[in-house]
Amino acid sequence: MLKVALTGNMCSGKSTVGRMLRELGVYLFDADSIIRGFYEERGDVYRAVVEAFGIGILDPSGGIDRKRLADMVFSNPGKLAVLESITHQALYKRLEGEFKGLLEGSVAVVEASLLIEKGTYRNYHVILLVYAPYEVCKKRALLSGYSEEDFERRWRLQMPPEEKLRYAHFIIDNTGTVERLRERVFEVYRVLKNWSEHGRNH
Repeated sequence: MLKVALTGNMCSGKSTVGRMLRELGVYLFDADSIIRGFYEERGDVYRAVVEAFGIGILDPSGGIDRKRLADMVFSNPGKLAVLESITHQALYKRLEGEFKGLLEGSVAVVEASLLIEKGTYRNYHVILLVYAPYEVCKKRALLSGYSEEDFERRWRLQMPPEEKLRYAHFIIDNTGTVERLRERVFEVYRVLKNWSEHGRNH
């Protein structure tokens, strides 16, 4: 099985690329969706997060208000580290369990934002970087509903995309048309599929 990390800065287009790869037949695991699922399950992760941050992060139904939680942690590096220590450990355990269930020759893609910053990119065979510069990502973020303050606060936690280029085995430029993006994703997919079936030396 080939483990592939799909990363890029916020609003670079990771999710779009992830959907395209899934349509081509890879197994896609979205780290944010898995963590959101932990909150909705209201199990150990939910209880640990509420214990760490208080009932003020809950909505009227008792669910975790992710915006309220984000506002709390993205302005406080210490609190962000606490949240990550709770959620990431559970995430890695869940992913390992998912990987064990996949067939030999599969391509497993994990979509996550901070793989390079956290050093967990080393756990993968291949790094795919979806690239878009700051100005493009900011414009997309504002159009999607982020405030300028929220965007800047989150952006500061990420390595500049230009610095990430040196970590990538494949760069997927997402500054052009959807058609060109789809073509590039297919080019990368064909190589990944070949590597998963025959090894990277072939």
